[in-house]
Amino acid sequence: MFDLYFRPTYISPVTVATVTDKLGATPVSVLPIHTYGQSILRKKARTVQKIGPDIVKLVEDLFETMRNAHGIGLAANQVGALQRVLVVDIRDVEGWENVPPMALLNPEVISEEGKWVMEEGCLSIPEIRDDVERAEKVRIRYRDMGFEVREIDAEGLLGRVLLHEIDHLKGVLFVDYLGPVKQKLLKGRLNKIRRGEVEVAYPIVAEGETVMAENKVGD
Repeated sequence: MFDLYFRPTYISPVTVATVTDKLGATPVSVLPIHTYGQSILRKKARTVQKIGPDIVKLVEDLFETMRNAHGIGLAANQVGALQRVLVVDIRDVEGWENVPPMALLNPEVISEEGKWVMEEGCLSIPEIRDDVERAEKVRIRYRDMGFEVREIDAEGLLGRVLLHEIDHLKGVLFVDYLGPVKQKLLKGRLNKIRRGEVEVAYPIVAEGETVMAENKVGD
């Protein structure tokens, strides 16, 4: 499907489970996902200063929330936490089954190469998809769950997902890359999402209120 340049040695042997054993954590939760129009999606997340039970719990909840919504990436501010934390798991995508799930703390893009276009969507902007141009290859520096500094080189789908989620941590949404004409055409649909008038199978936060999946209204 896509080529991948990936260095497994950059993925830390320190897993979430290992850190949980050391620090302790409460059971995981499925959190409501903040949708378009919620102010937290436009705020810049704060740098994580150290690993503690709160960060371990956040990472576990992010994974649980992402998988419940059948997503392949999720950033902390999408669940209401202004921390520079994101998770990615693309194993369900054909051709990417061998890429391990990963949690990245304080990720930053340190180099980009090339350009390519692919259709994107977002759990915070359900039912809207469009083509977005991003770098073809990226190198990202981050801290792992042992708080060690790591680097990862990625391209194709993995690189795109990482860039999409890092954008979230900067308060940027994929629709921001669309031209003014497309943004104008999408305005009505985006306002519906803002009001919670969207049908998805996971809990969301719209207009400051949590809307459970079974209570959502269709278009």
